[in-house]
Parts: sequence; C-alpha cells; structure tokens
Amino acid sequence: MNLKIIKMTLTKNKYYFEALDHFPYNLSDCLDSLNYALSYEPEDADSLCLMGRVYSEILKDYETAKKYFEEAMLYNVNNVNTPKYYIDCLLNNEDYDEAMKLIEFALRIKGIDKSEIFCCKSVLSERKEDYKNALQDLKEAKKFTYCRTTLEIVEDREKFIKAKMPKTRTRKKAEDVSL
Repeated sequence: MNLKIIKMTLTKNKYYFEALDHFPYNLSDCLDSLNYALSYEPEDADSLCLMGRVYSEILKDYETAKKYFEEAMLYNVNNVNTPKYYIDCLLNNEDYDEAMKLIEFALRIKGIDKSEIFCCKSVLSERKEDYKNALQDLKEAKKFTYCRTTLEIVEDREKFIKAKMPKTRTRKKAEDVSL
C-alpha cells in the first residue's frame, strides 16, 4: 500500500474520531473535524453516517440526513454502524415502509447488533399501534442481548409498551349481574 494513502487514512481517522468525540456536545468542533475527515475521504461511510446523525438527531432535518445515510450505505453497504441510525431517522420522518425494508436488510448484515435492530423493529410496530408485534420484536431482541445493560433496556421497553396497551374489560357473569 502506498505510504501517502496510509497517511491520508490515518489523518481521516484522526478527524473522524475527533468529530465522534465532540458529538453531540460541541457541534462546532464536531462539524469542523467531520468536514476535514470528509475532505480526506469523501466516501467514508462512518463519517457520512455521523454527518447524517447531526442532521437527524440535532437539526431534525430528516431529508438531508437520509441523503447522508443513503450515501454511507452506497459506499459501504455492510457497515454495521449506519443502519441503526438510518432506521431511527426513517422512523422519526414517518417513512415506515422504507424503515421496514432497511430493518429486513440490516438483520442480514454480518456482525450487526441484532438486538438494536429488533428494538428498532419494535418501535416501528409501536408507532403503528401494533403493540402485540412490538412485544414479539422485543422478545426477539432479548435473544440477541449479551449484557445486563442491554437486557434491562429491552425489559424496560416491554414494560413501557405493556402500559400503553389497551386494557381488556372482563365481563361479569350473567348470574352476578342479575343479583
């Protein structure tokens, strides 16, 4: 490998990590570092994903964020970082069909955190007020949790969704009513 290419990659990584370190608390420095990283390697999926997060999570400009996430996926379709944030953006923008397609694709990416993706799928079901499927998706998410913290998050989501479910009324027997 050419020494110049190695130096450019190391420089890009340096600026990407600086941007990641500044996100979301120091956006000015984050964006400066991110722009430097993208100037060294405009096709870097992680840098494009972080720029998408800035637009999605901070600026709430979901259409611009989607463009960055799409570009990140274009340059590295197997990047394990991009799908979760892209799905969150699609959910916030109420692009539910697109989100479902990306969820189905993401679950086939080797090395991705399937627990996170199933949690996103649960949020999609919840937004559609399909609480039964939301709970089923969380059950699947539990299968792929490998630490106590993640398991607690999933269990808290289950409690939250159960609390939102409509209560079914039990009818008293006809005998009780006739008294």
